[in-house]
Amino acid sequence: MMRLLPILLLAACSGGSPHFRDMPATRIAVNGSVFDVRVRGPLAEAVRVNSQYAPRLGPVRDRAALAMAQVSGCPLMDVLGDAAVTVGVLGCDKELGEKLIFGALLLRSYECVNYGYSGSSGYQVFECTPY
Repeated sequence: MMRLLPILLLAACSGGSPHFRDMPATRIAVNGSVFDVRVRGPLAEAVRVNSQYAPRLGPVRDRAALAMAQVSGCPLMDVLGDAAVTVGVLGCDKELGEKLIFGALLLRSYECVNYGYSGSSGYQVFECTPY
């Protein structure tokens, strides 16, 4: 039983994030990177499953975008994430894609109380709480 534990743990590494968990994965290789790509609605997820030494997001992001575009058949509007897991906003429905992008970029609203100037530093002091 103990011999199977490492295999089971490694098999779980390429599982999708909660939003994509039940979606079937398509394995695709792009320029030396191998991804499991899942598509759900206007979003696609690419999980890099091969080992690479110190991958930077820039090159991996472009490869993941190409993999997601090939699997989904849609152009990508934006790609977010890191060198291991990236999520792309698909451009098949441009209006919905723009709503998703702008919704993710909206800043959280804060209510701030001004306590005036600090005597020692000369900076204005605020206390802010999100609402």
